Amino acid sequence: MTECFDCDNCKESLYGRKYIQMDNGPYCIPCYDAHFANTCDECKELIGHDCRELYYEDRHYHEHCFRCFRCDRSLADEPFTCQGEELLCNDCYCSEFSSKCIACEKTVMPGSRKLEYNGQTWHEHCFICSSCQQPIGSRSFIPDKEDYYCVPCYESKFAPRCTRCKKSLTKGGVTYRDEPWHKECFVCTGCKTPLAGQQFTSQDDNPYCIKCFGNLYAKKCSACTKPITGFGGGKYVSFEDRHWHHNCFNCARCKTSLVGKGFIPDNDEILCRDCSNDL
Repeated sequence: MTECFDCDNCKESLYGRKYIQMDNGPYCIPCYDAHFANTCDECKELIGHDCRELYYEDRHYHEHCFRCFRCDRSLADEPFTCQGEELLCNDCYCSEFSSKCIACEKTVMPGSRKLEYNGQTWHEHCFICSSCQQPIGSRSFIPDKEDYYCVPCYESKFAPRCTRCKKSLTKGGVTYRDEPWHKECFVCTGCKTPLAGQQFTSQDDNPYCIKCFGNLYAKKCSACTKPITGFGGGKYVSFEDRHWHHNCFNCARCKTSLVGKGFIPDNDEILCRDCSNDL
């Protein structure tokens, strides 16, 4: 007697027919497809035993159904990304969801080197100085409206220049007669002491510290011979071609202050009226 060899489901003989062996027994092809084949997530039809089946996150597809949702390109042998329920090839995903370079308007591919500033994105090689046209890369830069400059180009093009050394001022300086100076360049014409933050005056448009100005240009007190600069609220008295500090304008004999009083000149001396009457 011939041994029974039937489909485990429909019980039809499998002799001379294709079949698929499962753990619980053999199945004819129609029964195998009906009971074990997966349904394609795209076309909703069964994926037959003779079809190449692809799957992703518990979803199954015919090979010809596994395609980009946007461009319909086959994803069978291509890298892809899932966006929500949609499968997208890399090109379509980047085109729709990746940043675009503000300079060349091309997609900045994921993983590529890029620069971001003020909500905008550049390829690293597209972010260049508006003046020298060289890539700025990781160096410092200065924005100016729609342009971007490397620091050397910006300083050369826009920064004010020191009146003395003619070099760019890149940080705090001083202004004298509406002209910019480096702090270290703004010095006394006489002794070269820095004048930034100090009292100073000028002679013939040249700046001088108080000491140098007094020694070189100020009137000299006829009593103490020191300069009369007028700085710090200092007052002085003049008579003919002689000058005195207020606190030096005293009677030569009794030392009484003569400020606001009458006095009598006596050769190089000045006397109060009382001392003059005693002569």
